[in-house]
Amino acid sequence: MAKRGAALEFAVLGLLHDTPMHGYELRKQLNALLGWSRVLSYGTLYPCLKALGRKGYIVADEPAEPTTRGRRGRIVYRLTADGKEHFADLLAETGPSAWEDENFGIHFAFFSRTDSRTRVRILEGRRSRLEERLERVRATAQRSRERLDAYTLELQRHGLESVEREVRWLTGLIDAERSGQDPGSTRAPHPRTSKQDDSDE
Repeated sequence: MAKRGAALEFAVLGLLHDTPMHGYELRKQLNALLGWSRVLSYGTLYPCLKALGRKGYIVADEPAEPTTRGRRGRIVYRLTADGKEHFADLLAETGPSAWEDENFGIHFAFFSRTDSRTRVRILEGRRSRLEERLERVRATAQRSRERLDAYTLELQRHGLESVEREVRWLTGLIDAERSGQDPGSTRAPHPRTSKQDDSDE
């Protein structure tokens, strides 16, 4: 949960870096970015916003006047100078925290704000971590193959193929970065859009 909380804070800072938002719009943007639409509730978002406020990274601007119907206007959240600086530090992070499952997608979503060297380091770190995972899973699968039923073996195969596709995708992105091309120009299969995905579902 701590890793997810840090990932959520990173995502909030990144979205507010573009423009101030009220809670409803911020939650909508977060769900689109993170794919957490089934679990990211206001009960998760608002404690995160309060924590960022206590750290001095964001401020909440209260509405000056009630709306025309007498309702309270929405609070708008915006980044402080410290928040912008902290977000820049997070963007520049290229260590293991940037490669892991919880944070990698967010780093990737904000890649356009980083330099090529930072992007390559993160992509290489992610690929290395997945290759290590592949070796462990393959070794485990080889040892336990005779003891598993057909459905467990099929699930294991699906997991292996998913990771293999992501490794190929990462390799294509790394090659594109090193050659100065745009993402996708090498036609590397994305792990969630390849034809193989359709056959697995």
